[in-house]
Amino acid sequence: MSHLAREDGKQVYYEDYGRGDSAIVLVHGWGANARAWDYTLPALVASGHRVVLIDHRGCGQSSKDFADVSIEAISGDVVALVEHLGLSRVVLNGWSLGGAVVVAAAVALGDRCSGLVLTCGATPCYLQKPDYPYGGTDDALAETLAAMSADRVNFLSALAGGVCASDVSPQVVDWMVGMFMQSSPLAAASLGALGPLDQRADLAALEVPILSFVGAHDAVVDPAVCRSVADYAKDVSLVECANSGHAPFVEESELYLRELNDFIAAKL
Repeated sequence: MSHLAREDGKQVYYEDYGRGDSAIVLVHGWGANARAWDYTLPALVASGHRVVLIDHRGCGQSSKDFADVSIEAISGDVVALVEHLGLSRVVLNGWSLGGAVVVAAAVALGDRCSGLVLTCGATPCYLQKPDYPYGGTDDALAETLAAMSADRVNFLSALAGGVCASDVSPQVVDWMVGMFMQSSPLAAASLGALGPLDQRADLAALEVPILSFVGAHDAVVDPAVCRSVADYAKDVSLVECANSGHAPFVEESELYLRELNDFIAAKL
């Protein structure tokens, strides 16, 4: 097991497969951990890519007692890991809240980021704004946070059951529940940070090509949010996953891996 030292003696867990100075970095969604990529990792390694996975602070095998679990702090961990591993070129892939994380990391990394993948990414905005009609509402997010605080176990079980829109086995749902339950209750602050999130200017400033996966039946991130990336960034390819909810890497894994591998091959 590998850990990256961060502030106040805390550590962030990561996994590093392969060699070379370029890599695909996989950043999971809220409350999950690196195991979210178990459907994706073997195919990427088999294609010859160096693959790096990271656990958000407060999740998985990272320290649970970070004082700061903001999107900015998590993106800082991604940047620090890229620097720690001596990577000169990376493609960043973020799922859900991880999408917001990798947008922030891409801005910080500049030319070292050669491509950005948003897998049902919670960006540019997770919630509606006066001039942005997509996403959820402030009230809905507040209700979500209150429900999680009141009954965390049953909330996370219900969340796991709603990730996939297609029929998946009970074992897949149990797998997701297991990941969520490994996160710290304090990680709820990361979810709350999606409320004020607005990365429209960041996307407009990025010069890298972007691949955005859209789950047509996504009940976690409004599909219109994922499509709207093309309204702000310069070079965006949308992949419509017609039979997926929030996890196309599970629900339509062949389509997901084909599009992802093609994108990475052209960027690394």
